[in-house]
Amino acid sequence: MGKSFLQSDEWADFQKQLGRKVWQIGGVNIIEYRLLKNKSYLYSPRPELPHDINGFIKQVKEIAKKENAIFFKTDLHNPVDLQRFGLRKSKNIQPLRTIILDITKSEQEILNQMHSKTRYNINLAQKKGIILRIGNNQHDFEEFWKLVLKTGKRDGFRHYTKEYYKKMLEILGVKLFLAEFNGKIIVANIVIFYEQTAVYLHGASDYKYRNLMAAPLLQWHQILEAKKAGCMEYDFWGIDEIKWPGVTRFKKGFGGKEITYPGAFDLIFQPFWYKIYKAAKKFL
Repeated sequence: MGKSFLQSDEWADFQKQLGRKVWQIGGVNIIEYRLLKNKSYLYSPRPELPHDINGFIKQVKEIAKKENAIFFKTDLHNPVDLQRFGLRKSKNIQPLRTIILDITKSEQEILNQMHSKTRYNINLAQKKGIILRIGNNQHDFEEFWKLVLKTGKRDGFRHYTKEYYKKMLEILGVKLFLAEFNGKIIVANIVIFYEQTAVYLHGASDYKYRNLMAAPLLQWHQILEAKKAGCMEYDFWGIDEIKWPGVTRFKKGFGGKEITYPGAFDLIFQPFWYKIYKAAKKFL
Protein backbone atom coordinates (compact mmCIF):
# COMPACT_ATOMS: atom_id res chain seq x y z
CA MET A 1 0.00 0.00 0.00
CA GLY A 2 1.23 3.46 -0.85
CA LYS A 3 0.87 6.66 1.16
CA SER A 4 -2.67 7.38 2.34
CA PHE A 5 -4.62 10.23 0.74
CA LEU A 6 -5.22 11.43 4.32
CA GLN A 7 -1.56 12.48 4.37
CA SER A 8 -1.66 14.34 1.05
CA ASP A 9 -1.27 18.10 0.60
CA GLU A 10 -4.76 18.13 -0.91
CA TRP A 11 -6.25 16.65 2.28
CA ALA A 12 -4.35 19.21 4.37
CA ASP A 13 -5.80 22.02 2.24
CA PHE A 14 -9.29 20.50 2.60
CA GLN A 15 -8.94 20.53 6.40
CA LYS A 16 -7.85 24.17 6.28
CA GLN A 17 -10.97 25.00 4.22
CA LEU A 18 -13.01 23.46 7.04
CA GLY A 19 -11.42 26.02 9.37
CA ARG A 20 -8.84 23.76 11.05
CA LYS A 21 -5.17 24.43 11.60
CA VAL A 22 -2.78 21.96 9.95
CA TRP A 23 0.94 21.45 10.50
CA GLN A 24 3.33 19.23 8.58
CA ILE A 25 6.16 17.59 10.52
CA GLY A 26 8.50 15.43 8.48
CA GLY A 27 5.84 15.12 5.79
CA VAL A 28 3.16 14.12 8.33
CA ASN A 29 -0.14 16.05 8.52
CA ILE A 30 -1.14 17.14 12.04
CA ILE A 31 -4.71 18.47 12.25
CA GLU A 32 -6.14 20.46 15.15
CA TYR A 33 -9.69 19.85 16.39
CA ARG A 34 -11.02 22.56 18.69
CA LEU A 35 -12.94 21.67 21.86
CA LEU A 36 -14.75 23.62 24.56
CA LYS A 37 -12.92 25.62 27.27
CA ASN A 38 -10.34 26.77 24.69
CA LYS A 39 -9.01 23.22 24.56
CA SER A 40 -8.14 21.11 21.51
CA TYR A 41 -6.61 17.83 20.42
CA LEU A 42 -4.17 17.04 17.61
CA TYR A 43 -4.76 14.23 15.15
CA SER A 44 -2.73 12.58 12.40
CA PRO A 45 -4.69 10.12 10.21
CA ARG A 46 -2.85 7.15 8.66
CA PRO A 47 0.70 8.61 8.71
CA GLU A 48 3.97 6.95 7.83
CA LEU A 49 5.99 8.32 10.72
CA PRO A 50 9.54 9.64 10.17
CA HIS A 51 12.50 7.54 11.36
CA ASP A 52 13.28 10.02 14.13
CA ILE A 53 10.15 9.41 16.21
CA ASN A 54 11.59 11.13 19.30
CA GLY A 55 12.21 14.26 17.25
CA PHE A 56 8.72 14.02 15.77
CA ILE A 57 7.11 13.72 19.21
CA LYS A 58 9.15 16.66 20.49
CA GLN A 59 7.72 18.89 17.74
CA VAL A 60 4.19 17.60 18.40
CA LYS A 61 4.59 18.52 22.08
CA GLU A 62 5.69 22.05 21.13
CA ILE A 63 2.55 22.52 19.01
CA ALA A 64 0.38 21.01 21.77
CA LYS A 65 1.75 23.49 24.31
CA LYS A 66 0.97 26.48 22.08
CA GLU A 67 -2.50 25.21 21.16
CA ASN A 68 -3.51 24.00 24.66
CA ALA A 69 -4.02 20.48 23.28
CA ILE A 70 -5.22 17.76 25.66
CA PHE A 71 -3.71 14.91 23.62
CA PHE A 72 -2.32 13.82 20.26
CA LYS A 73 -3.96 10.90 18.43
CA THR A 74 -2.80 8.91 15.42
CA ASP A 75 -4.29 6.00 13.45
CA LEU A 76 -1.14 4.37 12.11
CA HIS A 77 -0.64 3.31 8.49
CA ASN A 78 2.37 1.06 9.14
CA PRO A 79 3.28 -0.94 12.29
CA VAL A 80 5.28 1.07 14.84
CA ASP A 81 5.54 0.30 18.55
CA LEU A 82 4.51 3.73 19.78
CA GLN A 83 4.07 2.48 23.36
CA ARG A 84 7.87 2.60 23.61
CA PHE A 85 7.58 6.35 23.11
CA GLY A 86 4.96 6.97 25.79
CA LEU A 87 1.78 6.63 23.74
CA ARG A 88 -1.09 4.35 24.75
CA LYS A 89 -3.49 2.27 22.67
CA SER A 90 -6.79 4.06 22.11
CA LYS A 91 -10.04 4.03 20.17
CA ASN A 92 -9.74 4.21 16.38
CA ILE A 93 -11.13 7.04 14.30
CA GLN A 94 -10.35 5.45 10.93
CA PRO A 95 -11.57 1.90 10.17
CA LEU A 96 -9.28 -0.77 11.62
CA ARG A 97 -9.80 -3.16 8.69
CA THR A 98 -10.35 -2.81 4.96
CA ILE A 99 -10.35 -4.79 1.72
CA ILE A 100 -7.82 -3.99 -1.01
CA LEU A 101 -8.54 -5.20 -4.52
CA ASP A 102 -5.62 -5.77 -6.90
CA ILE A 103 -6.81 -4.17 -10.14
CA THR A 104 -3.65 -4.82 -12.12
CA LYS A 105 -5.31 -8.15 -12.99
CA SER A 106 -7.47 -8.50 -16.11
CA GLU A 107 -11.17 -7.66 -15.92
CA GLN A 108 -12.03 -11.35 -16.17
CA GLU A 109 -9.63 -12.26 -13.36
CA ILE A 110 -11.18 -9.59 -11.13
CA LEU A 111 -14.66 -10.90 -11.92
CA ASN A 112 -13.60 -14.51 -11.32
CA GLN A 113 -12.44 -13.75 -7.77
CA MET A 114 -15.78 -12.19 -6.82
CA HIS A 115 -18.46 -14.11 -4.98
CA SER A 116 -20.80 -15.74 -7.51
CA LYS A 117 -23.77 -13.77 -6.09
CA THR A 118 -21.93 -10.47 -6.68
CA ARG A 119 -21.14 -11.42 -10.29
CA TYR A 120 -24.77 -12.46 -10.79
CA ASN A 121 -26.05 -9.15 -9.40
CA ILE A 122 -23.73 -7.14 -11.66
CA ASN A 123 -24.95 -9.07 -14.71
CA LEU A 124 -28.56 -8.62 -13.61
CA ALA A 125 -28.16 -4.85 -13.16
CA GLN A 126 -26.58 -4.48 -16.61
CA LYS A 127 -29.91 -5.55 -18.14
CA LYS A 128 -32.03 -3.01 -16.24
CA GLY A 129 -31.23 0.14 -18.21
CA ILE A 130 -29.28 1.79 -15.39
CA ILE A 131 -27.17 4.77 -16.49
CA LEU A 132 -23.75 5.23 -14.85
CA ARG A 133 -22.03 8.61 -14.89
CA ILE A 134 -19.91 11.09 -12.95
CA GLY A 135 -21.71 13.94 -11.19
CA ASN A 136 -20.82 17.41 -12.42
CA ASN A 137 -23.32 20.02 -11.28
CA GLN A 138 -25.14 21.50 -8.28
CA HIS A 139 -28.28 19.45 -9.00
CA ASP A 140 -26.28 16.22 -8.76
CA PHE A 141 -24.86 17.28 -5.40
CA GLU A 142 -28.30 18.13 -3.99
CA GLU A 143 -29.57 14.70 -5.04
CA PHE A 144 -26.51 13.08 -3.46
CA TRP A 145 -27.16 14.98 -0.22
CA LYS A 146 -30.81 13.78 -0.15
CA LEU A 147 -29.55 10.20 -0.52
CA VAL A 148 -27.05 10.72 2.32
CA LEU A 149 -29.86 11.88 4.62
CA LYS A 150 -32.05 8.93 3.59
CA THR A 151 -29.24 6.41 4.06
CA GLY A 152 -28.19 7.84 7.41
CA LYS A 153 -31.74 7.68 8.73
CA ARG A 154 -32.29 4.15 7.39
CA ASP A 155 -29.00 2.62 8.56
CA GLY A 156 -28.55 4.71 11.71
CA PHE A 157 -25.10 6.11 10.92
CA ARG A 158 -23.80 9.59 11.60
CA HIS A 159 -22.95 11.44 8.40
CA TYR A 160 -20.85 14.56 7.87
CA THR A 161 -22.31 18.01 7.21
CA LYS A 162 -23.47 19.12 3.79
CA GLU A 163 -20.61 21.63 3.62
CA TYR A 164 -18.09 18.88 4.41
CA TYR A 165 -19.12 16.79 1.39
CA LYS A 166 -19.36 19.86 -0.84
CA LYS A 167 -15.81 20.94 -0.04
CA MET A 168 -14.52 17.37 -0.35
CA LEU A 169 -15.83 17.17 -3.92
CA GLU A 170 -13.74 20.23 -4.77
CA ILE A 171 -10.50 18.34 -4.04
CA LEU A 172 -8.52 17.32 -7.11
CA GLY A 173 -8.97 13.59 -7.69
CA VAL A 174 -12.30 13.27 -5.85
CA LYS A 175 -15.21 12.09 -8.00
CA LEU A 176 -18.93 11.59 -7.43
CA PHE A 177 -20.12 8.44 -9.23
CA LEU A 178 -23.84 8.11 -9.89
CA ALA A 179 -26.29 5.38 -10.93
CA GLU A 180 -29.54 6.62 -12.49
CA PHE A 181 -32.79 4.84 -13.26
CA ASN A 182 -35.56 6.56 -15.23
CA GLY A 183 -33.83 9.92 -14.65
CA LYS A 184 -33.58 9.45 -10.86
CA ILE A 185 -30.28 9.08 -9.00
CA ILE A 186 -30.57 5.89 -6.96
CA VAL A 187 -26.93 5.29 -5.87
CA ALA A 188 -24.16 7.85 -5.34
CA ASN A 189 -20.58 7.19 -4.25
CA ILE A 190 -17.57 9.38 -3.52
CA VAL A 191 -14.28 7.90 -4.75
CA ILE A 192 -10.85 9.41 -4.17
CA PHE A 193 -8.11 8.83 -6.75
CA TYR A 194 -4.71 9.33 -5.14
CA GLU A 195 -1.42 8.18 -6.61
CA GLN A 196 -2.03 4.53 -7.64
CA THR A 197 -5.03 3.87 -5.38
CA ALA A 198 -8.76 4.53 -5.74
CA VAL A 199 -10.64 4.69 -2.44
CA TYR A 200 -14.40 4.14 -2.13
CA LEU A 201 -14.89 6.57 0.74
CA HIS A 202 -18.61 7.41 1.02
CA GLY A 203 -21.79 5.93 -0.43
CA ALA A 204 -25.54 6.49 -0.34
CA SER A 205 -28.47 4.73 -1.97
CA ASP A 206 -32.23 4.69 -2.31
CA TYR A 207 -33.49 1.51 -0.60
CA LYS A 208 -36.65 1.58 -2.69
CA TYR A 209 -34.62 0.55 -5.77
CA ARG A 210 -32.37 -2.03 -4.08
CA ASN A 211 -33.69 -4.91 -6.25
CA LEU A 212 -32.20 -3.28 -9.36
CA MET A 213 -28.71 -4.12 -8.00
CA ALA A 214 -27.35 -0.72 -9.04
CA ALA A 215 -24.96 -0.64 -6.06
CA PRO A 216 -22.73 -3.56 -7.17
CA LEU A 217 -22.93 -2.38 -10.78
CA LEU A 218 -21.71 1.10 -9.81
CA GLN A 219 -18.86 -0.42 -7.78
CA TRP A 220 -17.82 -2.47 -10.81
CA HIS A 221 -17.92 0.68 -12.94
CA GLN A 222 -15.74 2.50 -10.39
CA ILE A 223 -13.24 -0.37 -10.36
CA LEU A 224 -13.01 -0.27 -14.18
CA GLU A 225 -12.58 3.53 -14.15
CA ALA A 226 -9.81 3.21 -11.56
CA LYS A 227 -8.14 0.60 -13.75
CA LYS A 228 -8.36 2.93 -16.77
CA ALA A 229 -6.84 5.75 -14.70
CA GLY A 230 -3.76 3.60 -14.05
CA CYS A 231 -4.55 2.71 -10.43
CA MET A 232 -3.14 -0.55 -9.09
CA GLU A 233 -5.42 -0.90 -6.05
CA TYR A 234 -9.05 -0.32 -5.19
CA ASP A 235 -9.62 0.26 -1.48
CA PHE A 236 -13.11 -0.46 -0.09
CA TRP A 237 -12.05 1.61 2.97
CA GLY A 238 -13.71 -0.06 5.96
CA ILE A 239 -15.18 -3.38 7.04
CA ASP A 240 -16.53 -4.50 10.40
CA GLU A 241 -18.89 -7.46 10.76
CA ILE A 242 -20.32 -6.16 14.04
CA LYS A 243 -20.70 -2.43 13.31
CA TRP A 244 -21.53 -2.66 9.60
CA PRO A 245 -22.64 -6.25 8.83
CA GLY A 246 -24.53 -5.52 5.61
CA VAL A 247 -21.91 -3.16 4.17
CA THR A 248 -19.12 -5.59 5.10
CA ARG A 249 -20.88 -8.52 3.42
CA PHE A 250 -21.40 -6.36 0.31
CA LYS A 251 -17.73 -5.33 0.10
CA LYS A 252 -16.44 -8.84 0.75
CA GLY A 253 -18.44 -10.03 -2.25
CA PHE A 254 -15.89 -8.36 -4.56
CA GLY A 255 -13.00 -10.47 -3.28
CA GLY A 256 -9.65 -8.87 -2.54
CA LYS A 257 -7.25 -9.00 0.37
CA GLU A 258 -8.24 -8.06 3.93
CA ILE A 259 -5.88 -5.61 5.62
CA THR A 260 -5.73 -4.85 9.35
CA TYR A 261 -4.08 -1.60 10.44
CA PRO A 262 -2.04 -1.25 13.67
CA GLY A 263 -4.75 0.80 15.38
CA ALA A 264 -4.75 4.14 17.20
CA PHE A 265 -2.45 5.59 19.85
CA ASP A 266 -2.80 8.64 22.10
CA LEU A 267 -0.08 10.82 23.61
CA ILE A 268 -1.64 12.53 26.62
CA PHE A 269 -0.58 16.04 27.66
CA GLN A 270 -3.35 16.93 30.15
CA PRO A 271 -4.46 13.76 32.04
CA PHE A 272 -7.33 15.40 33.94
CA TRP A 273 -8.91 16.91 30.81
CA TYR A 274 -8.23 13.69 28.89
CA LYS A 275 -10.44 11.80 31.39
CA ILE A 276 -13.14 14.46 31.04
CA TYR A 277 -12.95 14.20 27.23
CA LYS A 278 -13.17 10.39 27.29
CA ALA A 279 -16.17 10.48 29.65
CA ALA A 280 -17.95 13.09 27.48
CA LYS A 281 -17.38 11.04 24.31
CA LYS A 282 -19.43 8.17 25.76
CA PHE A 283 -22.52 10.38 25.67
CA LEU A 284 -21.97 11.79 22.15
